[in-house]
Amino acid sequence: MQIFVLLFNARAENEGIHTIQIDDRNKVLMFESEDDATRFSVLLEAQDFPAATVEEFDQEEIMEFCRSVDYDWQIIPAGKLELPPEHNVEKTDWQVYTDEPSENTEVELDKIRRKLEGLL
Repeated sequence: MQIFVLLFNARAENEGIHTIQIDDRNKVLMFESEDDATRFSVLLEAQDFPAATVEEFDQEEIMEFCRSVDYDWQIIPAGKLELPPEHNVEKTDWQVYTDEPSENTEVELDKIRRKLEGLL
């Protein structure tokens, strides 16, 4: 069976899957409907959460991932309006943390832009 999940930074080095944190447990929501997953993603964005990508996967693949990282999962039936929790975690596992120095500061990006413009 195919399901839909929300990914952050899809296909990037710091890709992450959306989870709901309940106490000390993480739960992956697996939507039967792409429209319902998209609606949930929009509701997250309305809470100032970063934009997520809705991706289709085989249900067994996501369940196996959850088992491998000790996450719970929940299948959201088509047509069920799932609402995000009112509060989000402060830091996520998939973000590039802002307290670590960034290699691509504005100064570095400006240098790169000037070099590229020089090539033209």
